[in-house]
Amino acid sequence: MKQIVGAMIAGLVAATLPGAAHAQEVVCVLAAPPPPELAGWAARTPLPAARDAKGLRRAALIPGAAIDAALLPTPDVRYVVRPEKPGGSVSFGGLYALVISRPGTYRVALGAGAWIDLLKGRKPVVSTAHGHGPDCSGIRKMVDFPLTRGRYVLQIAANGEAALPVMVARLP
Repeated sequence: MKQIVGAMIAGLVAATLPGAAHAQEVVCVLAAPPPPELAGWAARTPLPAARDAKGLRRAALIPGAAIDAALLPTPDVRYVVRPEKPGGSVSFGGLYALVISRPGTYRVALGAGAWIDLLKGRKPVVSTAHGHGPDCSGIRKMVDFPLTRGRYVLQIAANGEAALPVMVARLP
């Protein structure tokens, strides 16, 4: 119900703004809840990104737990594999470790449109779906990956800011 009311208010506010007929962005008055699989989105904890593969022990993601990623200037990051879209000298990125113990489809949710690569070893995992989070939820981008048991590296690149909300969650 809260999500419906929030969306209605957002729509009313957007309709009263000049040029609303051409508006692409929703104006949020109330926060909308994330999808059920991302229920922990609002309870984020800070976690600095690793600069290189050696620092991954201290930058471990836990499926189902959201973080506020503290990213590094792109020139300071040594990616495991060059990102497809590395970003420029004024962008931000970093590395995170991810251990999967239960195979399935996992969703990576981001609070911005950063580029991500998920690697198993040095090989990129091919995503199966891309999308946007619900309006007013703070989730800007969602990417799904089929994962087996093992260790992965999440590479984040081309983000416009040093801070980025991130969450990895197993889909039902």
